[in-house]
This record gives sequence, structure tokens and C-alpha cells, in this order.
Amino acid sequence: MPMIEKAEIENLLKNIIDPNVETDLVSARSVKSITVEGGRVQVNLELGYPAKSFIEGFKQQVTEQITALEGVSSAEVHISVNIVPHGVQNALKPIANIKNIIAIASGKGGVGKSTTSVNLALALAAEGASVGILDADIYGPSIPTMLGLSGYPDSQDNKTMMPKVAYGIQTISIGYLIEPDQPMIWRGPMVTNALQQLLNDTNWSNVDYLIVDLPPGTGDIQLTLSQQIPVSGAVIVTTPQDIALIDAQRGLAMFEKVSVPVLGVVENMSMHICSECGHEEAIFGSGGGMAMAEKNNIDLLGSLPLDIHIREFADSGRPTVVADPDGRPTQIYKQIARKMSAKLALKSKDYSSKFPNIMVQNT
Repeated sequence: MPMIEKAEIENLLKNIIDPNVETDLVSARSVKSITVEGGRVQVNLELGYPAKSFIEGFKQQVTEQITALEGVSSAEVHISVNIVPHGVQNALKPIANIKNIIAIASGKGGVGKSTTSVNLALALAAEGASVGILDADIYGPSIPTMLGLSGYPDSQDNKTMMPKVAYGIQTISIGYLIEPDQPMIWRGPMVTNALQQLLNDTNWSNVDYLIVDLPPGTGDIQLTLSQQIPVSGAVIVTTPQDIALIDAQRGLAMFEKVSVPVLGVVENMSMHICSECGHEEAIFGSGGGMAMAEKNNIDLLGSLPLDIHIREFADSGRPTVVADPDGRPTQIYKQIARKMSAKLALKSKDYSSKFPNIMVQNT
């Protein structure tokens, strides 16, 4: 039996595509080590995104391909996950205990952005990440209802708030601080100040990803987020119809102007599935999300159906990912979450925490 060389293993790994980052393992810098001893091969891979439900199947795929090489008697593949902070816009400083902030935005209301935000946060958590969600819709907070939470947050020092926790994710919302029927009749400066307080006065605990559920449009909240809050990436939620795509395009352009990378587009309500017969019909049109992604050279992260159960689960305080963990919509949410975080993993890393603090003193 001919001896296998390390270079042959590396060349094989150059041809194995990670479907979440959509590039090969070597180009994605996922290969940490290759050891060859006779016919025994050991490969250590490291993913930069949470992938609990993906790793085992992918590990088997890589192992089988290595084993199939002539000269390989056995193959051992180890896959680990290492989520690190990534660069933010305008050299803003990261927030303590938060590695990455991802903004979920839409150009217009009614496209299911908050439902998507909550389920993506839960999907990231299900995939193994530590996750928080910030409800940035000050005028119409909906995260408390969707997560079945209410009441004031606890405070241990009477200055800061503890996040309220549901299904393993940390959350904060203006909805916890006001009565359910109390209107927020605030002008722009008060709203933006409230957003900053919710973010900075909450005792987040070792969050890998903080999902920020933005209100519709490109107003004061979006401007504050893009100029004063360190955002690692953004996701645009739209429906296939033309009017939603027009507004979504404006939201995407805003992030581009302020140097926040757009990780991709999520097309919501792409297909209506009849609860009685299962018939599928594109009642809002089709292909809009893909066309937008191609036009802007970004990724279509995934398409979600218009399914009555998604709405019912959110209204009940048990979103789809926790209420129906084995259902098809949950699998789509997980795929989108993996792809979203994998696209972020390819972005430049933040090294500010590696630099020492320099102090100049007169003596």
C-alpha cells in the first residue's frame, strides 16, 4: 500500500465545501492541523460559527472522503467551534460581554421581521451559541409577547438591569418597563437615548451574538445604531412583493453607507402553504429575494414559508424553534442562522482586546 502524504490530505480538503460558508475548508481557514502517521490520518477542523446540528453529519462526510484515499488505513476527524468578535464600523469599541452585534432590519413593517429575529436568536442558541436579543422597536415592542415574558427586569445595584431570560436567550425590551397598553409618545432624541440605555445598562453575560430587532424604516433608531453602536453585520428581511423589496433596498443602502456589512437577505412569506391540503402558492410573488441578493452581490440566506403555525407559535409566547423543534420551518431557521453566522465568521476579526492599554504619566 502506497504511503499517504500530508499534501494529499490538504488537497482533498481544498475540494470539500462547507455549505454554510460556501467555500472550501482550506480557504475558510477551518483546517487547524493535519497529522499523518503511516496510514493513519488525523484532521482537526475549527468552525467560526455555531453548528451543533450540522457537525456530526459533516464530520462523517469528511471522514469518508479521507478514508477513500489510497494509502489511508484510518481517519479521525475532530470538529470544534470557536466564535470570536469581528470588526465593527468606524472603529467603534465593542461592548463588554458582547462579541458580535447583528442587526435585523426591514425597509417596511409587516414583513415578519420580529418573528424572524426571535426565531433566528433561538436557532443560534439551539446551535450552541450564547445569544441575546435587544428589542429596538421602542414604539412597538413585540419581543416580550413573542417570548412569553413580562414584568420589570431585576436590578442588583439599582443602576443597571439584568436581562430577562427565556428559552436560554437573554433579552431586554422597553416593553418590560412600561404597561402593555401604554403608548410611547416620544420624540427622536428620547427614543435613541432609550435604545442606548437598554443596550449599555443591561448586564449581558458572555454573549456570542446579540440580535437587535430594529423597527421598520431608516429613521432615528437606525441612524443611532449605525453611528454609535458597534455592529458586526446586518440582515435584511423582506417579502417577495415589489413594494417590500423597494423599501428593503433602502435599508440595505443605509447599512452600506455607514460601513456595516450586510450578511444577506431573508425572504419571508415566500410561499403560502395551505394548512388543509398542503398546496403551495406564491401569493406575494416569487424570486424577489433572490433578485435582490443578485443585484447587490450578497447572499440569499434562506426563504421562509407563510405558515399559520409560525404566527400562532409567536403569539403564544413559544416561537417556532422551541414549539416545533423538529419541524421544517425550524430547520430553515437553523440553516439561516448557521449561514448568517458563517458569513460573519469570514469577516475581519476584532483584535482590540489583544492590545494593551497604554498609560502616559508624568513623573
